[in-house]
Amino acid sequence: MTHILLVEDEVKLARFLELELNYEGYQVSVAYDGLTAITAAQKLHPDLVILDWMLKGLSGYETCHRLRSINEQVPIILLTVKDETSDRIVGLDADADDRIVKPFCIEELVVIIRTHLRRTQRTNAADILEFEDLSLNRLTRKVYRGQRLIDLTEQEFDLLEYLLIHPREIITSDRILEEVWSHNFIADPQIIEMSIRYLRQKLEANNEKPLLQTVHGIGYVLHN
Repeated sequence: MTHILLVEDEVKLARFLELELNYEGYQVSVAYDGLTAITAAQKLHPDLVILDWMLKGLSGYETCHRLRSINEQVPIILLTVKDETSDRIVGLDADADDRIVKPFCIEELVVIIRTHLRRTQRTNAADILEFEDLSLNRLTRKVYRGQRLIDLTEQEFDLLEYLLIHPREIITSDRILEEVWSHNFIADPQIIEMSIRYLRQKLEANNEKPLLQTVHGIGYVLHN
């Protein structure tokens, strides 16, 4: 279920929005101030944030900045009471993705939410590369084999990323040097062989099924 963090200090409005969004099928967590919202975002990792711009205590501007530092990708929708150019500029400067002016109808807010969630889902799909039980996140640069986190060097990560982009395709050493590592390495096939060996050892450290194979005399392939 999609999880929304609602940050609104007007209790009645917060309760109304919570009930309406629950009805639309969203899980909603409510924070009534900026500091609580930041703590909630760190623990809950919401899919989207709805943030009141005129918060008491920690301002909506500062709260938005801190939420963005926690998660660069989460959509943040501001609830504002004005519709002036200066307010729109300040909202953009705070790294918000969108805004809606009070008073508003719930249908308008739901449409904005759906639009940003679809956009995020498309982006996330492109940022996750998977093959069998192997998963690579291009944003966080984390690699998992099942639930096991694999610690890779920068070069090993780039190599695996390229192989995941071209699964079941034989990749030659020359192609790796040209398209993956460019001018960072001397054109020596032994460097590729060594990197492949280390990468294979890490991918199969717990005796997992071999996925990275050597096609002798030709190159390397990610194959099941």
